[in-house]
Amino acid sequence: MSYSSIVGSLGVTLLLAAYLLHLFRQIPQGKLYILLNIIGAGLSCYASVLIRYWPFVILEGCWCLVSLAGLISVLRPASLGRH
Repeated sequence: MSYSSIVGSLGVTLLLAAYLLHLFRQIPQGKLYILLNIIGAGLSCYASVLIRYWPFVILEGCWCLVSLAGLISVLRPASLGRH
């Protein structure tokens, strides 16, 4: 198995694990769920860069960035965004 296949498989496994765990109510849609999405999408994006498959670089890169924004939102104290 090639390096890119190992990295991509790990990334996809983390994404699917997060989704299934959340779907079956084993983890809430919180920090752990978002973190699994960030790591999984980041690894999948990196693997896609390695094999130069640009549609998935865009998809997984966006997924990673949106998840990162979600994590920042969850970690930000509620009082910072209010007047």
